Amino acid sequence: MRNSGRTPEWTPREEGPAAVRRTDPLRIVLADDERLFRSALAALLESRGHRITAQVGDADALRAAVARTDPDLAVIDIRMPPTKRLEGLRAAVDIRQSHPGVGILLLSQSIQVTHLTELTGSGVRGVGYLLKERVADEHFLDTVRRIAEGECEFDQEVLRLLFNGPDQQGRLARLSAREREVLKLMAQGLTNPAIASHLVVTVKTVETHVGSVFKRLGLPDESEGEYHRRVLAVLTYLQSDRTV
Repeated sequence: MRNSGRTPEWTPREEGPAAVRRTDPLRIVLADDERLFRSALAALLESRGHRITAQVGDADALRAAVARTDPDLAVIDIRMPPTKRLEGLRAAVDIRQSHPGVGILLLSQSIQVTHLTELTGSGVRGVGYLLKERVADEHFLDTVRRIAEGECEFDQEVLRLLFNGPDQQGRLARLSAREREVLKLMAQGLTNPAIASHLVVTVKTVETHVGSVFKRLGLPDESEGEYHRRVLAVLTYLQSDRTV
């Protein structure tokens, strides 16, 4: 599943003025019980000038490291000791509550969209969720910085599950066929002009559809700004009582 010719992962960046990109090194905590993987990831990040403030192998040590070092970003394996189930995810949720300014990048061997329900309950700023194999992707280091700066990014596999899962009812059922098509294109990272070109309609028409999607999904005008309302539109249905 290396990124050979596939659709790029979702990184909504077209709304509002271009962000000023930080160039200073990031302070990063790594949490993974696989020592070889953790060491290799640390070497990769340090080779680009970033500072690894802590490397830990379990969820309790992760919470302590974040509290002690106040990093820009925590890179977390979802499955960690002692049960190797969801300790990493639960620690990430705790960190979002106790240190909301810390970016969270979850890594996993496999992805289930139910993980996102817990993590994004308090918002989607500075959240990422990728397959571990994506660490070898040429864009991974840029992804790390964007998440630390408050953007969000989800693996293409998340989007596949999101729009092809067994449950297409609930909030998404409020959308017309055209609105759902626009939402899918938003999820692929297309800007409004790009969506207009794809659908062979005017940009104004797309803006109308996007506004209707926000309204039908119940996203208030002030919900984290226009930039992140696009993110929330794609993730909204995950906030319902859904099981996958």
